[in-house]
Amino acid sequence: MPQETVYDPLRRKEVALTPEERVRQWFIGVLKEEMGVPVHMMMSEVALTLPSGKPQRADLVVWNRDGNPLVIVECKRPDVTVDGKVTGQALRYNNVLNVKYIIVTSGVATYVFGKNGDRFDPLASLPSWAEMTGTASAPAAPAPDTPATCNAK
Repeated sequence: MPQETVYDPLRRKEVALTPEERVRQWFIGVLKEEMGVPVHMMMSEVALTLPSGKPQRADLVVWNRDGNPLVIVECKRPDVTVDGKVTGQALRYNNVLNVKYIIVTSGVATYVFGKNGDRFDPLASLPSWAEMTGTASAPAAPAPDTPATCNAK
């Protein structure tokens, strides 16, 4: 039986529709439709190398108009609990990418953090593209629940 696939508009190809991929595709829609992020400013499966030398891939990265990373989105299957371990994974990616926002989601729970000095604080809502790029001050959409503050390092 052939595996079900889905078209990924960021990679511009059909990819296997795993539970995590379903969450990634859903969140691409959230970025585009709810947060107003232009599709050409997003990238799936961004390769990076951690300071330890270990190669990794960030699920989604949003870039700013200057071509710098702005947001890391870490996606998990719906049956995975979004906890400190998942947030820690995104924070390790941030050691390389140095973003202003981190979003972790399982499609069931979504948490958004904004950089505040050397830490990331939980935000009450998903920031809009305009807010993230400094062209507006109003958030776009509410975020479900927010956990405690996490340190950037």
